[in-house]
Amino acid sequence: MNGEGGHYYSPPGPPNSYQMHPMQNNGGYNYNQPYQGQYGNGYGDPYGNGQYQPPPPQPSYGNNPYQEQRPPPQPPKPAPGPDGNYGPDYGGPPPSYDEVFKVQKPKYNDLWAGILFLLTFLGFAAVSAISIQGYAATRNQNSGSLNGQRNTFGLTTHTIYLFGWVLITATVLSYGYMWLARKFTKQFIWITGILNIAIGLVTAIYMLYRRYWSGGIVFLIFSILTIICFISWIPRIPFSALMLQTSIDIAKRHGHVYMVSAVGGLLGAVFAAWYSVTLVAVYVKYQPDPNNAACRQGAGGCGSGKVIGLIFFLTFAAYWISEWLKNTIHTTIAGVYGSWYFNSRNYPTKVTRGALKRSLTYSFGSISLGSLVVAIINFLRHLCSVAQQNASSQGDILGTILFCIVGCLIGILDWAVQFLNRYAFAHIALYGKAYIPAAKDTWSMIKDRGIDALINECLIGPVLSIGAMFVGYASAFLAYLYMVFTAPAYNSGGGLTPVVVAFAFLIGLQICNIFTTPLSSGIDTIFVAMAWDPEVMMRDHPDLYHQMVAVYPHVAEAIHA
Repeated sequence: MNGEGGHYYSPPGPPNSYQMHPMQNNGGYNYNQPYQGQYGNGYGDPYGNGQYQPPPPQPSYGNNPYQEQRPPPQPPKPAPGPDGNYGPDYGGPPPSYDEVFKVQKPKYNDLWAGILFLLTFLGFAAVSAISIQGYAATRNQNSGSLNGQRNTFGLTTHTIYLFGWVLITATVLSYGYMWLARKFTKQFIWITGILNIAIGLVTAIYMLYRRYWSGGIVFLIFSILTIICFISWIPRIPFSALMLQTSIDIAKRHGHVYMVSAVGGLLGAVFAAWYSVTLVAVYVKYQPDPNNAACRQGAGGCGSGKVIGLIFFLTFAAYWISEWLKNTIHTTIAGVYGSWYFNSRNYPTKVTRGALKRSLTYSFGSISLGSLVVAIINFLRHLCSVAQQNASSQGDILGTILFCIVGCLIGILDWAVQFLNRYAFAHIALYGKAYIPAAKDTWSMIKDRGIDALINECLIGPVLSIGAMFVGYASAFLAYLYMVFTAPAYNSGGGLTPVVVAFAFLIGLQICNIFTTPLSSGIDTIFVAMAWDPEVMMRDHPDLYHQMVAVYPHVAEAIHA
């Protein structure tokens, strides 16, 4: 690879790296000739100018440090026999997932992170049980009509009803969003951008009209930034639509991708409901007030510091648990797409089961560690959001601006970590490495191969994030309308409105992120697999390769980098 200034750069290879097999002329296709497919103009110039010519295919990639564990090339697939089988010439029965992506020395990586995650989950469950017990013992005080309750000091049963509607809204919208992606793939990116901008502006304008300045200003800033970003993305939509269509087509043919998405989304919704009930129960159980009978029930007394500390812990644990669930889904789905990429001619058996088993055993600690990093960043950003809304409600303009800037910086850090995590977890799914080595190797591999240019060109990750923000906006807007029109007694001064709206946004955002994880997982895995072994893309998936070149000619340069 030629670096800047014409210097030759060759990435160092591990002791076990080996020479790749030269690209074979399988099926009579000549890879040295321009592609004359559906585009009809040489190697896929989409505008018909015939000016673009790709570099010649490389017969060997030499010391490739990233392929010491890749599955061996599969022979060309013959026509099936009368019994529908392919016979011994094609290698007999298909291998299992564990045979194709065999871990050389199986071990439980990053075990300390897995143990810490389990302890955090048990702590969440313990706090939840104690708080709900205190809430149940005084439920008569927290029920009744909205303005006829004796509880005027904290959240009540009607807040649980609110979060219940938020859960239903987030789940329905997330299912609908997945349906849009499957049925209107090419229009999906446009629909996402327009819907997100519309709901953001409507929410901002309504909040400003109601003189809820903090929420209105935040939503308005986000909407303006979304408009600017979406306009800059328009030239990249064709390539992104192609990759999304490819991901969906593979999901329809291989594995239980949509079943994993549905089950994962259901688990995410159940956990969000658990978190919502626990959040209300903590306020009821520990909020200091002479009229709070729950202070005399069960373990512990009341105190503002105790409420704040428990809410901090529960929110952080909720972020970590939901991120772990999302990344476990991602790692499982990555096994499906990795199997398709490397073994499309003899697709393995028990792929979904094998990938899930690895995610919950050898890679459990690595997934927990990667999820912990993201959870810490998201938790800090959530604190900035709450602090910004409180500063705005108190008329502190300087504090509002300061927390807004800090929140933006944390958001950039979150994007960078999420970007690296997606591809590192694909590496972990296939080869079972520990988190930090997998992240380092994946990033070096992507940069050395030039795949980072393709990743930057693809909008699916940002688009799905915008879709999740749309569900979060809708959830927050619903919570705000509830607080305004029902005017519960505990919120007579409006002090709890920012808290309820922020948690509603969090619930909607995380549920949609879990539902849409399989879509982005497929594309991420394809990019990482291309970086590991670009020859397989040209040899086993020539149609996809030529379509990619047609909509984005620099693909050929990245493949041959």
